[in-house]
Amino acid sequence: MEKTSVRRISTSIIKPSPEQASKPRLALTPWDVPMMSVRYIQKGLLFSSLPDSLVDTLKQSLSSALAIFFPLAGRLVTESNDDDNSSCISIDCNGAGAEFIHATADVTVDDVLSPVDVPPIVAYSFFPLNEAINHDGHFLPLFAVQLTVLRDGHFIGCSFNHAIADGSGFWHFFATWAEIARNADLSRPPVTQRWFSDGRSEVRLPFRDVTPLLERSSFPPLRDRFFHFSRESVSRLKARANEEAKAQNMISSFQALSALTWRSIVRAMGLPRHETTTCKFSIDTRSRLNPPLSRDYFGNSLGMIKATVTVEELLDRELGWAAELLRENVAAHTDAVVRGALDAWLSSPRIHRFSDLDCRSVLTGSSPRFDVYGVDFGWGRAAAVRSGIDNKLARKITAFPGKEGIGSVYFEICLPSAEMSALESDAEFVEFIDH
Repeated sequence: MEKTSVRRISTSIIKPSPEQASKPRLALTPWDVPMMSVRYIQKGLLFSSLPDSLVDTLKQSLSSALAIFFPLAGRLVTESNDDDNSSCISIDCNGAGAEFIHATADVTVDDVLSPVDVPPIVAYSFFPLNEAINHDGHFLPLFAVQLTVLRDGHFIGCSFNHAIADGSGFWHFFATWAEIARNADLSRPPVTQRWFSDGRSEVRLPFRDVTPLLERSSFPPLRDRFFHFSRESVSRLKARANEEAKAQNMISSFQALSALTWRSIVRAMGLPRHETTTCKFSIDTRSRLNPPLSRDYFGNSLGMIKATVTVEELLDRELGWAAELLRENVAAHTDAVVRGALDAWLSSPRIHRFSDLDCRSVLTGSSPRFDVYGVDFGWGRAAAVRSGIDNKLARKITAFPGKEGIGSVYFEICLPSAEMSALESDAEFVEFIDH
């Protein structure tokens, strides 16, 4: 597979249909603007089928989906004010369209699934717009998709501008596109109007141009593996964490899994015991606001959970102690905290940069709650979900639901080779993964 290349057959721009008049611009919010230096969300689905009219079906249904999720068919625009040296970044909903790439690769579904590590061809060659950052949406499509036809299946790899929406919005769009492709009724129309905590209609940034604040990072080669936690092992881990913390079953499965993986990766890193380490993961804040935002809100609505302890504390105490620490941080993320974080950003706007990440941190993205395998184009459930190279950082975990249904989880973990080898032999970690 290392010598196998992906051959592009065609590239086209898909515009919304039915064609609509240009819609009002949507100003980016304090959740959106910090994403300017972050790379696109890259997630895709592998299918073990080769339906008839595959290309035409995907193109036609994508065009209809873009008419509904019209911000994705636009471009970013920055309007500057010379009088006060301020600026505002918005989505110009001009219907410029999304990119559609049709490609082929001389590989099989099993070639993708059978190796222990995710084959590099998947991460590097099955997704469009590699290395683009969200700010590039000023001139690049905000959404691009590559259909790669394999010998016995196909892969749909999507690159989605993270300033437009978060993971919830990504999977909402993907599922709606699939509904349209199979001629199903639209189950969840998106709420496209941007939300501001203080009722404003835009964010005025205290500088004319965000470009000097941007950063383009290069990612080192890493090992990339999917680890499966069965429903039974997740239940056992959750019970252990709650028992050790005497938490009366308040610790969630995800919190227990995050604590387990945090401890195991820190052991694999071999950090000095006096140093500190942080576990970070994003949470959906739609339901934490009062009143809550609609679950169909199409934008970013994210908070960051951070728990920092010394290596000694993390490894000498029980797993339940670390899980309870994460639970407490999640519970504390109330409406007041969410609004306070937005107000703090407005008083001192900043851009997320990869160089600001602590190399001793473990960062988790995505969620096992996303209905990944419910994306139904009409040709059966996906055989697997995979992510692109732009979503892979050292000590980054990407959470997905397991294929067998509620309760099972996949963690995609990216580590330097030596750390991955140590993780694969970590006794506590190995106890709970499905072999």
